[in-house]
This record gives sequence, structure tokens and C-alpha cells, in this order.
Amino acid sequence: MPYLELPDAKLYYEIDDYTDAWTAPGTVLFVHGFTENLDAWRAWVPHVSRRYRMIRIDQRGFGRSGPVAEDFPLSTELFVDDLVRIVNHVAGGGPVHVVGGKSGGISSAMLAANRPDLVKTLTLASSIVTPPNGAGWIEHMEQHGMRSWARKTMRNRLGSRMPERGIDWWVDMMGATALSTAKAYLRWVGAIDIREDIRRIQCPTLVIGTNAPGKDRATMSRWQETIPGSRLEIIPIDGYHSAGTDPDATAKVVLDFLAAQG
Repeated sequence: MPYLELPDAKLYYEIDDYTDAWTAPGTVLFVHGFTENLDAWRAWVPHVSRRYRMIRIDQRGFGRSGPVAEDFPLSTELFVDDLVRIVNHVAGGGPVHVVGGKSGGISSAMLAANRPDLVKTLTLASSIVTPPNGAGWIEHMEQHGMRSWARKTMRNRLGSRMPERGIDWWVDMMGATALSTAKAYLRWVGAIDIREDIRRIQCPTLVIGTNAPGKDRATMSRWQETIPGSRLEIIPIDGYHSAGTDPDATAKVVLDFLAAQG
């Protein structure tokens, strides 16, 4: 199994590479969001892996990387350090293209800000730079379980076009996250604010939003415009998780962006 062994964790990752064997493709690192794992990018594999070497990881605490205790001190520095180690281990020190979804965009953006030598381009899909509105989440998780919380929040996440079987799949995937990890993660993400940090990002940056409240052009542009030379694309859907609910359209926007960088 492809694990990166660290002193205090094992980080699981998968490499999808269907490029021509005689070429030297670039590498794209994908970083998932809260209660997800690398399967969140499953529908992206056919689009991206034909042109690029695609690395999908289970962030610390999630998926096959295993849970963390609820009092584990997750931090932005720790998540960024995990990404640095993955890039060094799998991509020989980079630089790589980085795609972060939702709160996975926090560590992705901070990697670009702090280690510009490792990041060729940055894509932030439905990402956040300040805490999410998680009022009542932990209480619901404790009383009714992770699957119940996932189902309660899923329709807003994926929008009206996602079929019920699609909702069920995402509930199964996200609902499998350990409650202890969710508590540790929410304690961290509930205090983040990287609005000043993203001003230091120098690589070409694409920010993706949707028509959903909080991910709309007016809201996203407030912080996107502070990233030097960045651009904003809106996927016209009513769910706020574009990478999950419309992976075909979102992947095309990202691939066009990468191609434009040469």
C-alpha cells in the first residue's frame, strides 16, 4: 500500500498516471476537504490523469491515513508540513501543481505562500480563508452520528442537480470519518484566518466559486483579488462544492488553466 511513513502518522496516497509512457508529465497534487478522503477526486481521474501525473492523498486524520484523537493538536503548520513531505517523497521536491477543495484549500494556499519553490500553480475550488459556519455540527455529530450530520448538510453542499444515489455515495464517504477527527479538525478550522497570508502567494492562482451563497462571485472575489495575478471562475451551479457536484465542468476549467500556464 502506498503510505508515507512519518514519525507520528502514516499518510496514504494514490498515483494515477495514464499519460504516454514516453513523456515526462507534470504532477498535480489534490488536497481534499473536511470529512472527505482521496475518493472525493474520483471523477477527476479520467480528466486529469491522461495529461498529468495525479497524486491524491488522504489528509492526516482521514480515510486510510487513519483517525486522530479528538485532542490531537491539528494545525496549519502540521498540514502544510505533511504536504511538503508528500511533494518531496512522491514528486522529488516538485514543483507541482496543487488543487485544494473546500477547507483543503487552506493548507494548499499556505503551502504556496510558505514554500513557493514547491508550487508551480495553485487552484482553490470552493475554498475558505476564514472559519466555516459550523454552529451545531459537533452537537449533531455526538447525538446522531457522522452519517446523520453528512446527510443533513449534503444537499446544500452538492446542490439540486445531484441525484439521490449521488447524495447517498457522498454520505457514505464523508460519514465514515471518525468523530474524534471531526472534533480535532473543527477546533483547528474554527480558528483559522489566512486572509493576510494569501497576499504572499506568487504563483499563478485560480479560484473557483459557484452560484451558491457564500461561494458566489461577490463573496469569493473579496479575498481572491488579494492574491496577486489570480483569476476567479464561477461554475453555474447552486451547490457550493463544485469539485464534487460538477467535476466534469470544474476539471475542464482547471485543465484549461494549467494548459494556459504552459
